[in-house]
Amino acid sequence: MPRPAEPWRALRWGAALALALAILFAGPARAQENPTVVIEGAGGSAYKAAVQRFGGGDAALAQRFREEIGKGLEFSSLFSVLSPEAFLASDITRGLGEPVVCPDWRQIGTDVLVAGMLRREAGGGLGVDFEAWDTSRCQKLVAKHYSGGAKDEKRLARRVADEVVGALTGKPGVSSTEAAFISNRDGAKELYLMDVDGSNVRQVTRNKTINEFPSWGPDGDTLLYTSYRENRMPGLFVLSRGGARSPGRVFKNLHAGASQYRGVIDPTGQKVAVVMSIDGSTKIFSVDRDGRNPRQLTDGKSLEVSPAWSPDGSRIAFVSDRSGGPQVYVMNADGSSPKRLTFQGSYNTGASWSPDGKWIAYESRVGGQYDIWLVDPDGNTNVPLVEHPASDESATWSPDSRKIMFSSKRRGRADLYVVDIQGGTPRRVTQGEGDATSPAWGPYRPELR
Repeated sequence: MPRPAEPWRALRWGAALALALAILFAGPARAQENPTVVIEGAGGSAYKAAVQRFGGGDAALAQRFREEIGKGLEFSSLFSVLSPEAFLASDITRGLGEPVVCPDWRQIGTDVLVAGMLRREAGGGLGVDFEAWDTSRCQKLVAKHYSGGAKDEKRLARRVADEVVGALTGKPGVSSTEAAFISNRDGAKELYLMDVDGSNVRQVTRNKTINEFPSWGPDGDTLLYTSYRENRMPGLFVLSRGGARSPGRVFKNLHAGASQYRGVIDPTGQKVAVVMSIDGSTKIFSVDRDGRNPRQLTDGKSLEVSPAWSPDGSRIAFVSDRSGGPQVYVMNADGSSPKRLTFQGSYNTGASWSPDGKWIAYESRVGGQYDIWLVDPDGNTNVPLVEHPASDESATWSPDSRKIMFSSKRRGRADLYVVDIQGGTPRRVTQGEGDATSPAWGPYRPELR
């Protein structure tokens, strides 16, 4: 069986963020009645939220819905959720559009009140109307309606939570997003999907061979991944959840016979950066999604891997050993003007560009361990994120650029963890047997915006 790895892939990460990262979570307001509240500086639970049981549904549904909203808010790391036992006002929403008695909520330390109504819709679907209130100013932050199918209860509740986060910060939360990853829990290394808190795990491939490196399209419905299913050679395959594109092998005639180790879809969904083995070394190519217009972006005898598109698609971060050991570089999308970014450490790899464009995460060997560091795209600022004497690797960004998911063997086997880039303790999100590796955090899906 061939080794299922792009060169230098098996690396790790970490070290407490040494600098105060002046990251502003500001952005355009989204469907709200008042200006966005801007959160700056250090992380932590900056706000206390009170979540009423939504009226209109049965008690059990309302309680489950409230719990899921609370979990979604706390996943943001910006909120702690108050116990209903502390409420001075009603535990349940009686109706929307009525004045909120803000002093009753301020008295128990509430910063944000979430209220809403549930109703069953035609065909067994579920509808939700909700409001979020800034109790200090006694002003409504957001009011929206969502609906979904009978099985969408959790998704709708998490969407409410993410909208509340967005009303306060300008960027919606990410508790309703998904992640792809690789696991050998059933023997072979297969592709799986899960909600980003580790729940709702489902297996996607069942080819009983080696699958690696999932990459999401910007639509949130397309997954490109590497598989050894044909002749035990690495090739690129695509899955389409919505069925808009036929699943199966892609780029089969791109340098026929060459091993295709990895493919990364660009932010437009129209191009792919492909890592292929040519003449004994790995090179990075760009190619249209339909396989046309292939273009070699890197040249020479060095190994070049781990492409990562900038959010605007104009540049690509990558890893090359052209200086003697693997280092992180950046180049224009046409391969021109390559520039080395990392100089600290002799072994740096695994580039991953944040969706807001501010940082490139990478894996660096420090002493006898591997840590994940952050470097800005100009190479001026280079800082460690988390430190742990274990195998930590494969950083992937949340779509709001506030969090990173990674794979770690700190419990002996590989699990997936989530950490805030402003610091804090990583949270393990996978359970069960086997290793979990190669995480890919999915984008906001259109219906979640």
